[in-house]
Formats: sequence, C-alpha cells, structure tokens
Amino acid sequence: MPRPVRRLAGVVITLVVTLTVALTSASPASSNRRAEVYPVAGPSTITLSGHGYGHGHGMSQYGAEGAARAGVPWQQIIEFYYPSTSWGEHRGAIHVWITGDTTDDLVVVAEPGLKVTRLQPKKAWKLPANGARRWRMSGLTGGRTQVQFRTSGSWRTWKSFAGDGQFSSPEGRLTLVKPAGKATYRGRLRSASVRPGQPARDTVNVLSMEAYLRGVVPLEIPALWSPDAVRAQAVAARTYAAAERSHPNASHYEICDTTQCQVYGGYDVEHPAATQAILDTVGQGLVHDGRPAFTQFSSSNGGFSSAGSAPYLVAKEDPYDGWAGNPNHTWSVVLDDAALERHYPAIGDLTGIEVSQRDGYGEWGGRVLKMSLVGTAGRADISGDSLRTVLGLKSSWFTFTVTPAAPRPKRQR
Repeated sequence: MPRPVRRLAGVVITLVVTLTVALTSASPASSNRRAEVYPVAGPSTITLSGHGYGHGHGMSQYGAEGAARAGVPWQQIIEFYYPSTSWGEHRGAIHVWITGDTTDDLVVVAEPGLKVTRLQPKKAWKLPANGARRWRMSGLTGGRTQVQFRTSGSWRTWKSFAGDGQFSSPEGRLTLVKPAGKATYRGRLRSASVRPGQPARDTVNVLSMEAYLRGVVPLEIPALWSPDAVRAQAVAARTYAAAERSHPNASHYEICDTTQCQVYGGYDVEHPAATQAILDTVGQGLVHDGRPAFTQFSSSNGGFSSAGSAPYLVAKEDPYDGWAGNPNHTWSVVLDDAALERHYPAIGDLTGIEVSQRDGYGEWGGRVLKMSLVGTAGRADISGDSLRTVLGLKSSWFTFTVTPAAPRPKRQR
C-alpha cells in the first residue's frame, strides 16, 4: 500500500477551494456578531488544534476500520455512513481518463496478439509480428487516427482510419508508455478525441467495473486493514464510480484517475486482499431515488461527519473514528503570526483572529465556515476551507490558541 489512506474523496473525492479574500479597513468585531475572538498582541505563537482529515462527508476510512475492529460487518458500516440509501447493483464498463499520459499519442509495448480497433464503424485488425517494440496511435486533423510502429529509430506508419481507435490484448492487459514511465492496465486503451475533428487526444482506459476497482481500492485504504473495512471501501468506491458514470466528467470519459475523482493506479497497484474484498462484495452498491448514490468518503471525520450535497451525506456523531490507531482524529499545527502575515500581506501586522461561523457539529462548534484575519492595514474575510488550503491543514475543523512569543534575550555587549 503506497499510502495509508486517501485524503479526499470525491470529487469527491476532492476538495476544490476558491481563495477569495475581501480586504477592508481594520475594525473591531461587530457587537451583534457572535464571533470567537483571539487577540494577537505582537509576536505570537499560534497553535491550531483540529479534528479529522478531509471534507468529512460520508464514510470515514479510519472510522470504517474502527467499526470493523469493533465487530461491525461491512453492510452495517456502509448503512451507518450512508443512511437513507438502498442496496442495488452497479456493473458494466467504465471509461477512465489516464491523466499521467500527457501527450496526444498513445504508446503501448508490443506483444503477441495485439489488436487495434476502429470504433465507428467498428472493425478490428491484428497487428503484425514485424519486430516492432512499440505501437502507437495519434490523432490527425480531420478526426483520423494514425497507427504507427517502431522497431528502432523513427516511427513508421502502418495504417490510418477515420474516427477514434483503441488497443487490446488477448491477455486482457496492456503496458502503456507514459512520459514518467510504463504502467500496466487491464481492459482496453483508447485514443479518444478531446474535440471532434481535432488531433488532440486523451488516453482512456475502458474496462469492467470490477477490474477497475482492483486498481482503486488498494490506493484508497490499506489492503491489509480489517477485511470488513476494505469491503466497505470497495462498496463505496464502486458506488462512487457508478455515480460519476451516471453524469460523466466529459464526453469521452466518465471518471479520472486522481484525487479529483478517486485514485486509480491500474494493474500495477493491485493487492490480493483488496481483490478479495472486491470479490466478496461483487456488484454491490447503493442507490437513492433510483440513481447511484454519491458516496463521498475521506480519511477521517474527526468524530463527527459533515453534511454534504445529498440527503444521505448527513452530519452525525461517529463513535468509530476515534480508535487508538487513527492519527487524524486529533491533530495540531504550530506556527507564528508572521506565517499568516506572509500568506495575507494586505492585512499588515496581525492583531486578531475572528471565527464568525461554524457548522454547529462537534467540539468548539464544529468546522469553521467563516472567519477573519484582522491586521493593522485591513482584514481578510475567508473560509475555513481556504485557510486549510493555504496552510496545508488536515481539515477545516480547528480552533486557535494564541501565546505571546517569549522575548529574545538581549545580547551582552
């Protein structure tokens, strides 16, 4: 497992923040605004104490592990984190944009039995055993696809045809050559037009939902965690992918392979324990009002989930998140006032921090929604999420402790 857990899900498995800073003249907090006020008098140390890691919507991955350790089966874990949903099935193919292949061509390692298929009208050709080490597809003006091979030296053209194309292999796996190195993927690799008739192309992996999950689950949760936690992750990831498929990200793909969607690493990241969890829950997912549920998840909710964009993404207390092995349940960051002044130079010298609105759930009143940094030259009215992004905090659920910095000892003359 390359990393302990995914930080954000969703587009969510992901958090997109617009940093909008309104600067006005400095003034004390309004008497009719119930704000938390933290004065900053001169050089100070500021401690941010917080809970959770990520947006907190839906399932807490550490919470799922805590629940599994307490003997809660995966079905009940899922039902706890996504109330008011129903069980259903999510199968079929999914189209994944491989973002790491940043060039317009699609290059694969040559292997016996390799095929190229024209998509419309559909026609397949078996590629010749001509000593090629690489095969590639690239777009031409007018919406044509060019197929080339290379033994050594320059590329040579084998065929061209109208429309998009894709590679496939009798082994069901292909090795893609990306700018950063090789990676192997199940299913087919498609050279997909970004705009009709234009040569720009994206590489899209087309494969079954279950094969796709093999490259997702081990990157989203430690595969050797409790089996019921990994099974719950498989259900959440399957349902999330189905929700994305129901309203695709683009005309030529449905989901991406980064934290902007959910992380997908292909064949190379598969793990037997994660594969078993996928097999144990095959096809199982959630629906709401007849559509796949938007099953967001994050590393840790800190003990209280946050309300999301769907009625089943509710704010509720989580008794499972705080088990002893969760390093994200409670955290702290220490910085000085100058660090905030560097990020928000228009405020001048920082004189105070005000928190004017929280979501109302959990310790300190919950996650910060609105706050201000007040200084000698103005104030910055920001959100908790924007400060989280600027400072690299784990979540927007935090509070402040301000301590005057110890005076520096005078140098002896």
